[in-house]
Amino acid sequence: MTTPRIRTRFAPSPTGDLHIGSARSALYPYLWAKHNQGDFLLRIEDTDQSRTQEGSLESITDGLKWLGLEWDEGPEVGGDFGPYFQSERLELYKTYAQKLLDTKHAYYCFCTKDRLDQMRLDQQANKQAPRYDKTCRRLSAEAIQKELDSNTSHVIRLAVPEEGSVVVEDLLRGTVSFEAKDVDDQVIMKSDGFPTYHLANVVDDHHMEITHVIRGEEWLPSLPKHVLLYQAFGWEQPVFVHLSLFLAKEGGKVSKRKGAMGIFAFRDQGYLKEAILNFCAMLGWNPKTGQEIFSIEELIAAFELKHINIPNPLFETDKLNWLNQQYLKQLPLSDILRRIEELAKVAKEAQPYQDFLAWFTAFEPKRQESIWEALRERISTLLEATETVNWLKSPSYQAGDLVWKKSTKDAALQALLAAKEQFVSLPEDQYLRSSLEPTIIDWIKTTEWGNGDILWPVRYALTGQQKSPSPFEMAELLGKNETISRLETAIKMLSE
Repeated sequence: MTTPRIRTRFAPSPTGDLHIGSARSALYPYLWAKHNQGDFLLRIEDTDQSRTQEGSLESITDGLKWLGLEWDEGPEVGGDFGPYFQSERLELYKTYAQKLLDTKHAYYCFCTKDRLDQMRLDQQANKQAPRYDKTCRRLSAEAIQKELDSNTSHVIRLAVPEEGSVVVEDLLRGTVSFEAKDVDDQVIMKSDGFPTYHLANVVDDHHMEITHVIRGEEWLPSLPKHVLLYQAFGWEQPVFVHLSLFLAKEGGKVSKRKGAMGIFAFRDQGYLKEAILNFCAMLGWNPKTGQEIFSIEELIAAFELKHINIPNPLFETDKLNWLNQQYLKQLPLSDILRRIEELAKVAKEAQPYQDFLAWFTAFEPKRQESIWEALRERISTLLEATETVNWLKSPSYQAGDLVWKKSTKDAALQALLAAKEQFVSLPEDQYLRSSLEPTIIDWIKTTEWGNGDILWPVRYALTGQQKSPSPFEMAELLGKNETISRLETAIKMLSE
């Protein structure tokens, strides 16, 4: 018997932007399909028309493309198992809903909204779990036909067995058992003729020959309903893998409203797609090797479903910042500039990137390389790099800020006067950190001053800030003329 070709899918609803959680839900099936030379599908589950948001589809598809998670079948690509929008497959769902009715695995429900609302209120009052009370399941064939002939609004519900249990295997969690009495008679076809997630999902996964269903653990309570549908149709079940949701650092699960920002929000903050993919991969997966930084090719080669962890991983932006910094250090400046140019065009707040480019590209290539070499050691994102432009603005400070620790105003003045002479003596082509730092430090050693006595007032004169790049980096960024001008301004302030 031949092993079936591995086929996985990412099946989002167009109800919002692609965010970190959904990116991981796309990444894992993508990696598993590619690891096995299989197929990765994109299917749009748009049967809940009331929740569909304009622009959401583009956010999802553009986000996947930006991350490099190209799908083998789906919207824009096509394939042999389409259509790939559930709203275009309604007749198929109606056919299978009728089969369930014919085999008594489903039934018509004519209950009004008012009755259902009252039923839930009564259940709450009696401290009962909210679920349908099966009233319409007990209707006679004649009563059902009468309601149908009268065109009474209705839904179709799954007829869950009233006793026994539903047992299913999850690749990560092992055997999972659900008591049938605790499973609701779920609506599978709504009154508007659209299926609910449960029916459409099972029908599509079967017809599209999906071998592995990899999704978040929020779908675990729905698993018995899906298993019952597979059994009712006599279909082979796929391999189920339910991923643990990740936790916010302050506690609780991350949601769209609680920290799970959209992918493009991360992009606009200057995070690289490689770092985001690496970060998402490590949110619940462990390669068992100690390796932390992976290219997408390395992720594909190393990825194994059995190495996914069940405990909820912690969503830590500190880790993402570290990963992003590692990638920034690896990339050549030409690649960095290309990405900043992209952000200058597409970021929601593009002005910082535009301002940075206007300033940075005015330098000759040698100066650009030197400036970036200094920057890359202190930034975690491309957006942080653009803050360099802010350092170039005329600083605002008080004369007292220039005085180092237990020093005095006069001592700070004398230190700045001496430092200015050194900076004046250096030619413009030596205004690189690699030249300035050893020259000035060696000079300080020949004086009665310590490093702080000189470098503190110089830093404040150049930046007006306690926390900033070193005075050598600032001198490189400012150039000789502006460096001398700012030192003279500080000297004047201390002299008055």
